[in-house]
Amino acid sequence: MANITKILFICHGNICRSPMAEFIMKHLVAQAGRASDFEIASAAVSTEEIGNDIYPPAKRMLAAKNVPFEHRA
Repeated sequence: MANITKILFICHGNICRSPMAEFIMKHLVAQAGRASDFEIASAAVSTEEIGNDIYPPAKRMLAAKNVPFEHRA
């Protein structure tokens, strides 16, 4: 049985910093061929952004760097 490394990125609303970190890390481990070795997610410490999409400037940056993402807080 393989060991899975679990990583959880947390920020205030889960619409900018933590989802960007989540998708960049997922992209990096996929590029390294190690996606199956990790469980990566993001979360918020507040409820005010629940259901909202990623902050538009964050989406633009991820897209500009060809980092795949799909997310709702």
